[in-house]
Amino acid sequence: MAVRWSTLIIGSVFAAPFSPALAAAPDVVRELGSRVGPIVGQASACPDIAQGRVQGMVDKFREAIRLATRNDGERDQLTRSFNGYIAEGRSRTGASQATCAAAERQLTELERSLGEPAAATAPITPVKAETTTGAVTAGPVRGITDREIRFGMVLPFSGIRKETGRQMRQGIEAAFARTNDAGGVNGRMLRLVAADDGYDPNRTLAAMTQLYDKEQVFGFIGNVGTANSQVAIPYALERRTLYFAPNTGAAVVRRDPPDRYVFNYRASYAEETAALVRYLIRMKRVSPKQIAVFTQQDPFGDDGYTGVAKAYRQLNIGDTVTRINYPRATMDVEEAVNQVKAHKPGLKAIIMVATDRAAAKFIEKTRDAVPGLIYANVSAVGSTSLATELKLLGPRFTNGVIVTQGVPAVSGYSSLVLDYKNALAKYAPGEAPDYTSLEGYISATILIQALKQTNPLDTERLIDTLESMRSLDLGLGTTLAFGRAEHQASHKIWGTALDETGTYQAIELE
Repeated sequence: MAVRWSTLIIGSVFAAPFSPALAAAPDVVRELGSRVGPIVGQASACPDIAQGRVQGMVDKFREAIRLATRNDGERDQLTRSFNGYIAEGRSRTGASQATCAAAERQLTELERSLGEPAAATAPITPVKAETTTGAVTAGPVRGITDREIRFGMVLPFSGIRKETGRQMRQGIEAAFARTNDAGGVNGRMLRLVAADDGYDPNRTLAAMTQLYDKEQVFGFIGNVGTANSQVAIPYALERRTLYFAPNTGAAVVRRDPPDRYVFNYRASYAEETAALVRYLIRMKRVSPKQIAVFTQQDPFGDDGYTGVAKAYRQLNIGDTVTRINYPRATMDVEEAVNQVKAHKPGLKAIIMVATDRAAAKFIEKTRDAVPGLIYANVSAVGSTSLATELKLLGPRFTNGVIVTQGVPAVSGYSSLVLDYKNALAKYAPGEAPDYTSLEGYISATILIQALKQTNPLDTERLIDTLESMRSLDLGLGTTLAFGRAEHQASHKIWGTALDETGTYQAIELE
């Protein structure tokens, strides 16, 4: 990479005061990000390069982004682009002597372009302090004391997705409680602090700010909602804060290369919808022309529809995918029902990318109008709440309704599922096992293992620990893994279908 090419421009971008001419030229900053980001990423992967130097360059470039942009959307877009280039640089670097020597030279040249004195090549050693538990830390870290590690979670306390939020929180808290009873993480107790955004992305930023600034959380886990994550992720990235296992399978949390601070446990909606397309066409012998996609009209629905369209292309199917929408966060499905009734040729299967109550209302309105219609939902529908809604309508409304899952059957006997059910019985007595709370429990269990392996504990070391986790066997029947270029632990999809009693039974999707 030719660093000298941009020396003068970089110097003007980072100069103080900032050049007013560049305030109208974000494209200049975007181009520089494509050059600076990989250098920063390569340097961050080298143990002999002081991370203070790397972080200093990141902070300066993010300030340049702030000054060069006119609104939050533009700023977030540039920040995500810059973070992507950093991740790309990290993924290219094997921390070998040769690559790290090159990264050192490039970083030094960038520093000189800013008129800064050349930095020492030896890493800066932080002042270490020993806690009362004997663990070593590198000075104060947000959200961590000698007794506690504090995580935040943004979820809907009320509204159409409140049950999903409640279940996700319950699973995480059960895993935290189980760990705390066993002595915590190296003597520190885990604490989850939740904030409500009502499933409204317009309220997500305030909830994130409350948790970060007021509650001083170390990181975020289990946030609910796709559109909500679109708001939350740029906020977390800008603050270099962990955003772990959000309850969404959308592409926004699965960039390629991945955002450094964003990690997922579960399979994506694209993987779930692809599995459903293959199941309907190959196993149920449904013509592609007789499959439609019923989606919430928002990024959640967009992602599911895109997944179906991609699956059609992968199967060399030339037919256009029929999309039927309903308004976000509502149960207004009348127009969608009318489209199903009027569709020619008649529909035989619906892939549903919807919330629980909207999905139940849609099934209620179409079950008799289109007899024999196959309903196939992605996991985000909320399995338990969907079953509850349909059971109120009667056995003929539950029987045969399919839901893909990112976790194994809660009725199963794998070691982790048994641990989960025991923890639920102890810390949430009276609560029935649920697919969403199991997802929360698994996600928290992965994070806990990484926390235990990171000492001294801070965000950057935790990220490095997560990226080094390979062939993690939690007792799910499938192994999990992360890497520098892979921030999704599982790609496994389980199939379930409701019977006449409203109970989920396992089905084979392949």
